[in-house]
Amino acid sequence: MGNTDVRERILTAALHIVGTEGVPAVTNRRIATEAAVSLGSITYHFTSQSDLLRAALTEFVAGETARLRDLAETYRGNGLSLEDAATLTEQVALDLAFSAERIAPFELYIQAGRDPELRSAAAACFAAYDELTLTILTALGVPQPETLASTVVATIAGLQLRRLATGAGGQEISSALLQLIGGAFMLDR
Repeated sequence: MGNTDVRERILTAALHIVGTEGVPAVTNRRIATEAAVSLGSITYHFTSQSDLLRAALTEFVAGETARLRDLAETYRGNGLSLEDAATLTEQVALDLAFSAERIAPFELYIQAGRDPELRSAAAACFAAYDELTLTILTALGVPQPETLASTVVATIAGLQLRRLATGAGGQEISSALLQLIGGAFMLDR
């Protein structure tokens, strides 16, 4: 087993623990058990808990950014209906919900409020969401999409947190998106 494999297993275990039990449950002993690695391998790869959490969030961000860029490329320059945008948004939101590995980033975003070392990784993830949203809004022909993109992302993130907290159904995100974007079209007229 190579160092890269061990490191990946540690990061995967950390995300799983954060997603199932929260940041306070992350201990080297717990990660070692979950990842089936030696306790020493954790301190070999990561000098501190902040370093480990930052690496876990950065790893998530790298995968999420690649996924979102691929999605954005499929819509760049193509026509897109509001319904298509709502469906796409709902799919992205569902992809982020309800598995430990997908809940973990929300926990880590909150932790970034306490740990400045995590903020750059969190900012990179939101920048990827903003980029995808800007691409979609541009494809929809929304006027001044750059002024609306971060608001759409914030709305979706807030509704996603609400969904996670309450177990509410999925229609509220796509219908909220339709209302928000539809409102942007109405303001332009």
